[in-house]
Amino acid sequence: MLDARQLEALAAVVEHGGFGPAAKALSLTLAAVSLRIKALEDQLGQRLLVRGKTVRITAAGQALLAHVKQVRLMEADVLTGMQGGGGVGGQRASWQTLAVAVNADSLASWFLPGVAPLLQKHRLLLDILIEDQDHTHDALKSGEVMGCVTTLAEPMRGCVAEPLGVMRYCCLAAPAVVDRCRTPGGAISPHRLLAQPAVIFNRKDALQDVFLAQHFALKQPKYPRHFAPAVDAFESALRLGMGWGMVPALHLPNLPGLEEVVPGARVDVVLYWQHWTREAPSAQRLTQAVKAAAQASLAQAGTG
Repeated sequence: MLDARQLEALAAVVEHGGFGPAAKALSLTLAAVSLRIKALEDQLGQRLLVRGKTVRITAAGQALLAHVKQVRLMEADVLTGMQGGGGVGGQRASWQTLAVAVNADSLASWFLPGVAPLLQKHRLLLDILIEDQDHTHDALKSGEVMGCVTTLAEPMRGCVAEPLGVMRYCCLAAPAVVDRCRTPGGAISPHRLLAQPAVIFNRKDALQDVFLAQHFALKQPKYPRHFAPAVDAFESALRLGMGWGMVPALHLPNLPGLEEVVPGARVDVVLYWQHWTREAPSAQRLTQAVKAAAQASLAQAGTG
């Protein structure tokens, strides 16, 4: 039988970034927190945390952290149910927090509008980790979040992967930038395109390389790059003529004045919602809202 106090000590160390902050959050001494973690590790016969300048959680620790968060959500749902959803003595049910990992483009387009009504109705709070869609699953694997929008189709251990749809991207730039990429005959020259800077969201973003490979058969070419890791700054950089970049087709109505570098050329990114197999009722509601929002906004696999 796992000791709840020991599990909370493990979660506190991870969530607060160290033994000292965890001890303060739990109103315990540093030694007490350390002893609880050690007792849990001795019981399981596995190291849960790697001590050092920074504390790192192991794979076994990640599994336990996910368990702790699942239990928290289930307990909160039980209490809400006992209160009849409206609280006791005239008090409303308390807010619950759900941690999710979402790519910035989804967050800025379909995700938040799709889940906002649910959050208000059921008094749910989101703790959002913004990450590239190829890397959001790392946060789910570590137990940091209960669900993620990801490109990973293979379900991770203890998780379910449900298809959401296709996020379509096109290559946009200001008219002056597009003109500099044309040959005297008006065609887009890949060499002239590569002479212009690309505007890239962050160093994990590989969409521009996929675009160049699919439409120009260029494999990992070298070209100058701006990095703008915020949606508004990224789009502003394109409008200012700083370079060319990959933009979701969903964002096109918000970007007048920009042109497609290669009209009609698209890069399709298939997205999935990966979440814990065992979900608390509040997490189940979020899963349904995410799937419905994606169904309404994203292209579906196999469509033109």
